[in-house]
Amino acid sequence: MSSIARVFKKFPKTFWIANTMELFERWAWYGFYMLLANYLTKSTDIGALGLSQSEKGIIMGVGTAILYFLPLITGAIADRYGYKKVLFIAFLIYITGFIAMPHCRSFASFFAIFLYVAIGGALFKPIISATVSKTTNDETSSIGFGIFYMMVNIGAFIGPLFALHFSKVSYDQVFYLSAIFIAVNFPILYFFKEPGRVKSDTPFWESLKTILLNIWIALKDYRLVLFLIIVSGFWAMYNQLFYTLPVFIDQWVDTHTLYNFIHEAWPWLAEKIGSEGGTIKAEYITNVDALYIIIFQIIVSTIIMKWKPLSSMISGFMVCAIGMSLTLFTNDPFFIIGSIFIFGVGEMAGSPKITEYIGKIAPRDKVALYMGTSFLPVTLGNFLAGYISGGVYGKLSDKTNLLQKEVETRGLDIPEISDTFSQTDYYNRAAELMNMSHQELTQFLWENYQPNKIWIVVLGIGLGASFLLFLYDRLLIRRIK
Repeated sequence: MSSIARVFKKFPKTFWIANTMELFERWAWYGFYMLLANYLTKSTDIGALGLSQSEKGIIMGVGTAILYFLPLITGAIADRYGYKKVLFIAFLIYITGFIAMPHCRSFASFFAIFLYVAIGGALFKPIISATVSKTTNDETSSIGFGIFYMMVNIGAFIGPLFALHFSKVSYDQVFYLSAIFIAVNFPILYFFKEPGRVKSDTPFWESLKTILLNIWIALKDYRLVLFLIIVSGFWAMYNQLFYTLPVFIDQWVDTHTLYNFIHEAWPWLAEKIGSEGGTIKAEYITNVDALYIIIFQIIVSTIIMKWKPLSSMISGFMVCAIGMSLTLFTNDPFFIIGSIFIFGVGEMAGSPKITEYIGKIAPRDKVALYMGTSFLPVTLGNFLAGYISGGVYGKLSDKTNLLQKEVETRGLDIPEISDTFSQTDYYNRAAELMNMSHQELTQFLWENYQPNKIWIVVLGIGLGASFLLFLYDRLLIRRIK
């Protein structure tokens, strides 16, 4: 313990300030992001936007992909004009974007404001990572980045808890709350000192040209390109935790049993997180993934510490795929919580090794060039995830679409969903004409249309990425060695 204490004392004040800002930024981001899929697609009469699954997929997939691509540019901007100035602009964009979000009610307007907020995130992201890197050394970097990732996951866990509580009032409060937590970073920023940034007079476009050239040089290595493409499959699967699973649980999972279980063990907690109808919101269930990581990441990291990165990733991707796809068998909430744990174990084993492996396959004089490509699979993975959770989910599993098919088959006379006739109105009218309760209607659609087929797609992507990585290791990497 004394050696750890000595390491902690070696972290400068800027390190702790950067990590504190990371905590509040992740708190604000995940506070709205975990609720975003359902906010975009649920019925307008409860304050959501009532968009289609395809529109949701475009907003989340394209918007988040751009967020992860832009640090290529924003990192150069921060190096050129200063970390503190760019952080101030990032927080300003975040706050104004979050305040404007509740007022953007159409697909086009919300897509535009989400892209605007993504720019704020892209400005923020590379600065904090660079600060942590520059305020640690060979002795302190392992613990330093461990603290950094812990802050990320604490923010990712606490943010949705606050947001879900305030969403009981209205969805508007969720966005305003995110703006407040970003605003907390302004006084913290006052004490932030740039960690040895080398000032350059090189024009911005010249710096950007150099970065793009370096990435192009790295991408000439076909081993790296193949690896990045395969890993993008993992990220496409992983992001279904945010894009698809909350919607699936909300549409198909009866959480009354979970509420009753919690109420018997801890009535105060059940009343705090439950609805008046005795249900638990989907986002509370999906949010346990962040809790699992907070509790078990160190244990899993210790177990796989001596594993080869590729072995860890192959195993992690496979476990992730199995965990995510276990909802094929049931729509029981307890089973889903268990499947998220299995998914989380795979995530903890595979995800941290991706960046490490890129560094290992890079020639010693090109490590920085190769590491600069690590954002590419995350970008592509988010784009693919948006398509899967949008058009694919819409056709295979969206409750509204499946119900509309059944209504058409039966020739029932029900008005189209519109500004004056919401999704809720449509469900109520369909249940009435089909002489079923809402629960009976859901079960009927589950049995006759099998919406759990979406997880076959997700399982295929995850197992495919794991198998391709196995072939990559056996047929390419080991032969070269």
